[in-house]
Amino acid sequence: MKILMIEDNKSVSEMMGMFFKKEQWDAHFAYDGNEAIDMFKATPHDWDMITLDLNLPGKDGMTVSSEIRQISQTVPIIMLTARDSESDQVLGLEMGADDYVTKPFSPITLIARIKALYRRAQMNTIGDNTQQNGDQAEDFDVETNNFKLSSSTREAYLDDKLIPDLTPKEFDLLKTLAQKPKQVFSREQLLQLVWDYEFYGDERTVDAHIKKLRQKIEKVGPQVIQTVWGVGYKFDDSKAGD
Repeated sequence: MKILMIEDNKSVSEMMGMFFKKEQWDAHFAYDGNEAIDMFKATPHDWDMITLDLNLPGKDGMTVSSEIRQISQTVPIIMLTARDSESDQVLGLEMGADDYVTKPFSPITLIARIKALYRRAQMNTIGDNTQQNGDQAEDFDVETNNFKLSSSTREAYLDDKLIPDLTPKEFDLLKTLAQKPKQVFSREQLLQLVWDYEFYGDERTVDAHIKKLRQKIEKVGPQVIQTVWGVGYKFDDSKAGD
């Protein structure tokens, strides 16, 4: 794995460098936002993973994440932030991060989250290539009277209207829920199914993605992701099309 760590604290970078070396990853470091953008732009297709601090000199992490996403929609990004509020986490996800880890963090936890996100990204790539190369790939993985979803195009439609600007994680989350209509998924189940986290997940990651996903769904139709209080979330499009 070729990983770019964007972190202005050199002590943190040096510490994580030792862990990356133990994993035999090809690790590179940028210490401010401008340097990070220059490094990424030089070889945008070479990076397998980015960890991104929120508070950076030059350009802050939100700006860096947004600019990286303008170049690549697929490179996995984990945002590192000392802030612990839902609004910052949601904003980070909106700017293109796939996940976040709150400082101070355990290096072992960060390594586990990187591995999980990388595995998921690899699985999506393999799945997309398989469908692109298949002779007769089905148009839609999920199709009801009111909702359609296609993994080959990474698009979802409600009442025949395209749900706009779905990030890779938002699409995966919607697909997971929609494949089993009315089945209730706990946050722990969604972390394992969508993020591949078994022991290191933060349930607020699910809530933040659900919040952004709902906002995009509501642009085209009624809400199809329902909260089951005290349990989790479910997909129900029975009220769509009315």
